Amino acid sequence: MVTALRQRQRGAAVAVVIAALVVAGSVAAGLALRADGVRLYLAGPLLAGAWEPRLPIGVLAPVVVGGVLLGFATRVSVRMSWARLLPVTGLAAAAWAVALAVVDGAGGLTRGLSSVHDYLNDVPRVGSFAELLSGYVAHVPADSATPWTTHVGGHPPGTLLTFAFLDSVGLGGAGWAAALCIGAGASAVPAVLIALRSIAGEGPARAAAPFLILVPTAIWLATSADALFLGISAWGIAALALAARSGNRRLAVVGGLLMGLTLFFSYGLVLLAPLVLAVVLVHRNWQVLAVAAGAVLVVVAAFAVAGFWWVSGLLATMERVEAGPSAQSRPAMFFLVANLAAVAVAIGPAGVAGIGQAVTRAGRRTAVAILPLAALAGVLIADLSLLSKGEVERIYLPFFGWLLTATALLDERHRARWLAVQVVAAIAVQVLIRTEW
Repeated sequence: MVTALRQRQRGAAVAVVIAALVVAGSVAAGLALRADGVRLYLAGPLLAGAWEPRLPIGVLAPVVVGGVLLGFATRVSVRMSWARLLPVTGLAAAAWAVALAVVDGAGGLTRGLSSVHDYLNDVPRVGSFAELLSGYVAHVPADSATPWTTHVGGHPPGTLLTFAFLDSVGLGGAGWAAALCIGAGASAVPAVLIALRSIAGEGPARAAAPFLILVPTAIWLATSADALFLGISAWGIAALALAARSGNRRLAVVGGLLMGLTLFFSYGLVLLAPLVLAVVLVHRNWQVLAVAAGAVLVVVAAFAVAGFWWVSGLLATMERVEAGPSAQSRPAMFFLVANLAAVAVAIGPAGVAGIGQAVTRAGRRTAVAILPLAALAGVLIADLSLLSKGEVERIYLPFFGWLLTATALLDERHRARWLAVQVVAAIAVQVLIRTEW
């Protein structure tokens, strides 16, 4: 038993060392490419953000919040009742994300969403929702008469519809949009815990809870619309996990409808399929899978009837991306590796160590490894597709919570240390790099 424990610890250490080398190598390669005149269309050599070390007074926010959460997170996750733990983790995740975002002032909460390349820029163009859906694809090509902004043209209409709806009910602007994204993204933490509990039991879910909160990923949770995608998809998967375990068909319908909706927020979320299959088929519940698939098709059909055909949108977007200057300039081989390095930065050393544990225990029928390995499969497929070259610390956000469930495999005696490392890593990224999101 002692030997097995040492092997697992060694696996975690090896994973962290490899990740550190990949990150360092990617940064060095990125700097070399930039020196040779290659445009990476990133402010830095790896992340979408410029190297800008600073120590503003706002850094006290994550230091204080992180310190408080460190002091209580591990004990609370063990002692608090499950019913209370779920909302508490969501609130704590939101607090940590906001604390990191305001390092450079309150504007850090809305900077990304206020960009001229983002969704809110096109909200004034939305007349009726019916016209938006029926004419959406026509505005995707960059050479069309009135093309959508970068983010709108690169995604289905779900996000623009959502922000346009907020605007129509008097909740327009970056502030309300940021509040929605933060709330949705933070709510993914209890959703992931529910799914993990349904597969591996309450113990692993409680063990992973602090790591789902105090993670560098939170930097992008409070600043990008991808947090909205994360929240919707996480609750869809959680509903399917519960449905598969209980056989509840109504939950299967709910899960299927939510997963169907995710397809209309980001085309890439189809790569959450390995997670969907994992949470359902681990219980060998084919009926739930069939019901959920039917619900997904209902959503797709509803959008088609309203005027937006998902496949047409995907093809138009792929053409726009492939013809764009960033796709032409960004070297594929570099980003095959650099994307994974950015993922390592986002999930932090503890997340990497947990993945190392999950990979080494993959063949031992360890239930805890199911979710992170399924998420890892989705990330690897996305990376190999080369549809996203760079900025994946934001784009892959819907996968990160599931990757972090692997932290439940970390040695209990060292979890507090790993958690402290996560806090330091998150603050370091935020004060050393001025991220664009």
